[in-house]
Amino acid sequence: MHDLHLADKILRQIFQFAKTNNLQKIKSAYIKIGDIFEHGETISPENLKFNLMMLSKDTPVAGAEFFIEKTANIGEYEIVEIEGE
Repeated sequence: MHDLHLADKILRQIFQFAKTNNLQKIKSAYIKIGDIFEHGETISPENLKFNLMMLSKDTPVAGAEFFIEKTANIGEYEIVEIEGE
C-alpha cells in the first residue's frame, strides 16, 4: 500500500509540472528512489512503476514510460526529468 501512496504523491507532482508547463500529454518520467522503508517493507521500483501506471489511467500521464532508478539515498525520491508535449 505504501507504494500506492508514493505513486500518488509522484503523480501529483507530475500533474503540477504538466499544468505549469502547459503540457497536454506526458511521454515519460525519470525518477530516482532511495531505500524508502515504510510499514516493514522497502518500496521496489517494479511495484512503484506498476502503481504509477495504474493510477495514471485516463489522465494526461496515461501511457507514459516511467524510468525508475534505485539509488543509495535512504528515504528519498527525486523526479529527475519529465518529458511531454
